[in-house]
Amino acid sequence: MQTELSDQLGIEQAVFGFTPFPAVAAAISRAGGFGVLGAVRYTVPDDLRRDLDWLDAHTEGRPYGLDVVMPARKVEGVTEADVEAMIPEEHRRFVRDTLAAHGVPALPDGEAAGWRITGWMEQVARNQLDVAFDYPIRLLAGALGSPPADVVTRAHERGVPVAALAGSARHARKHRDAGIDIVVAQGYEAGGHTGEIATMVLTPEVVEAVAPLPVLAAGGIGSGAQIAAALALGAQGVWLGSLWLTTTEAELHSPALTRKLLAAGSGDTVRSRALTGKPARQLRTAWTDAWDDPAGPGPLPMPLQGLLVAEAVSRIQKHEVEPLLGTPVGQIVGRMTEERRVQDVLDDLTRGFERAVDRINRIARRSGTS
Repeated sequence: MQTELSDQLGIEQAVFGFTPFPAVAAAISRAGGFGVLGAVRYTVPDDLRRDLDWLDAHTEGRPYGLDVVMPARKVEGVTEADVEAMIPEEHRRFVRDTLAAHGVPALPDGEAAGWRITGWMEQVARNQLDVAFDYPIRLLAGALGSPPADVVTRAHERGVPVAALAGSARHARKHRDAGIDIVVAQGYEAGGHTGEIATMVLTPEVVEAVAPLPVLAAGGIGSGAQIAAALALGAQGVWLGSLWLTTTEAELHSPALTRKLLAAGSGDTVRSRALTGKPARQLRTAWTDAWDDPAGPGPLPMPLQGLLVAEAVSRIQKHEVEPLLGTPVGQIVGRMTEERRVQDVLDDLTRGFERAVDRINRIARRSGTS
């Protein structure tokens, strides 16, 4: 699974693995792919520095990258407290009532909510970058699209290429015009924030829109045959996220959530604004159902929703309240039926890719085109 892009980045397989877990990112890089650590949960710079120290020590010199959640336009002079004050009491009451209906206990005394969507804050993201650029990262990815122009320039001055996720050809062209080096075409099937166009349709549209920039295909990809299909559509690699959640290196710390992921089918996800305020694909749960119910107040826009539900999500996760317990995950969850090491996942992808290419080659020979 080698392409021009994988050769440029010095990796053996054109598989880019996004994950919030340093151990998974390191394992992906060691296995010949490209591990990308998600930074959104690192609101304290020293925590990110600690994990990048660990990542640097466990990648055996292989390349790795960082994914940040940062708006394209600067947002200055706004604090988290300012945003918290904008949350209506009706929504706070709805959260309390939903948790009470499911008997969700409070967090232990002195334990703060560990799940905060604060990476969107300008200063938080910039603090992450101040740390990241002290390390030999080989890729900076923007989860919400193109980072601000000065950030792109700063990365390029350090020889770090910049990638950005796009859900449409229009978004992809904006990224190209902003100086982005790699576009990730993320289809409707993907976990987390997604647009409304399926990967099979989106990938060739984006490839054509931004040529000759390299494109990575994302969304609903979890087999070697699907990787072969993505490359056939013009992509130079794939961006995989959900597939790593059930690897043994993942740090979910929740047996109940792991069981739910392993048991889920491809139809057990929903694209909901319940988690962050933006449409994000995740496991369908009683929590997403409550927020999507027309009888309720409905989710707030980002970032209000993420701040509103931060403590609630921490309580649900802490106490493993199964009806409400979920996570962002794509439709590929239906293929995630057992816990496996990252290396075994990469080996399976490679074998499946080789079988798919062999099938196409046999067809080509029968057609007299090869």
